[in-house]
Amino acid sequence: MNLWFRLLLLLLSTPFRPKLAAPFAVSRLSFRVLPNDIDSNLHMTNGRYWTIFDLGRLDLVFRMGLGRVAWRSKWAPIVSGGTIQFRRELKPFQRFVLETRMVGWAGTRIIMEQRVLIGEEEKVATRALLITGVYDRRHRRFVSTDQMMEAIGAPIVPSPELGKAAQALLAAEMAMKED
Repeated sequence: MNLWFRLLLLLLSTPFRPKLAAPFAVSRLSFRVLPNDIDSNLHMTNGRYWTIFDLGRLDLVFRMGLGRVAWRSKWAPIVSGGTIQFRRELKPFQRFVLETRMVGWAGTRIIMEQRVLIGEEEKVATRALLITGVYDRRHRRFVSTDQMMEAIGAPIVPSPELGKAAQALLAAEMAMKED
């Protein structure tokens, strides 16, 4: 992660922000496109989205209480794959909101959605779906969603039905493992 200043601000502000109730909470972070976020086309470079998405996932992890549990248990939240769709460009100094949420899970895989919203009407500028999980370094295995929810004191509920895009992402992950 090469956004040290933004990361530091996130870490310093997190204790003062409200806790988020897993599994259906939504993290919302506000940003502005900075000069080091833009490319030669004078809009936010595609690689910067992925880096800023890291901040959204960290915010969700910390505010749901998983950060402390992960530290003590030697768990590591990871991303195994993702897909992104760019709908509208972000210009220099433009404000935007990053929303991060869990949309569903299957076994040890958690599907997260991250959306970049712009303007008063919060139009979707970018949408990404990611396959994430929590890896137990001590036992060298992935933690089940139920075990993770239990560890943070969240209710253990069935996953909402996954949409076509989430199902396609999981299928693509499986296909890539076979190749």
